[in-house]
Amino acid sequence: MRLEFLYQQLLYNCDVDSDWATRGAISSLLEIMAILMRGDVRSEVHKELDLQIDTLARYQKQPGVDANRLGALLGNLMRSRDDVDAVGTQYMQTLKDCEFLSSIKHRSSIPGGTCEFDLPEYSHWLRQPFARRAEDMSNWLAKIRPLCDAVAESLWLIRESAQPINKIAISGMYQHRMQKDASCRILRVTLPQSSQLYPEISGSQHRFTVRFLEWSTIGRRAVQTGQDVEFKISVC
Repeated sequence: MRLEFLYQQLLYNCDVDSDWATRGAISSLLEIMAILMRGDVRSEVHKELDLQIDTLARYQKQPGVDANRLGALLGNLMRSRDDVDAVGTQYMQTLKDCEFLSSIKHRSSIPGGTCEFDLPEYSHWLRQPFARRAEDMSNWLAKIRPLCDAVAESLWLIRESAQPINKIAISGMYQHRMQKDASCRILRVTLPQSSQLYPEISGSQHRFTVRFLEWSTIGRRAVQTGQDVEFKISVC
């Protein structure tokens, strides 16, 4: 989910013709690289795609299934798996070896370390026409896109795998005990758009608690509401 979060920021800033937006895109790219360089993320993504494909394939012979919709989902997953296979195990090597990105990464650990007098080459690149910067960003993005797209696709399927259930949090608190044979990877809590509350979730593999907090200003600590709260929850 952190990878998905950073990927969304990266894609958003890549499309904005502003040197500040490009700085934001580079920052997101460096954080994505840090995640992808830890452990074998590619292998884990591949396993998740295999799991999703096997799960959906079992529905092919079930009555009442929308064959066209199911076929489209399976096709998307299989293409994502093929793309992840195609990048190979050394897909990050080009980004690792890029001295330009390495210099920015090194200075980014220092507050204000990427300013003009610290990284004149970076500042010069930021002043280049947007088309030039966009071309470079596109080349870097191509190295991580297959993994990031596969993660986004998998998370979308997980989120859509469960139907939301209406619940009531008594005095702002809801507790749920998981069944022994139940699995849960993502919890989704939905409130009306006009609600002034926000949820705080804590728990373990056996149970979880949702508390609804009232927020007023940044100068005052949020407190649990004392009102009963109607909401929807999806255990995905």
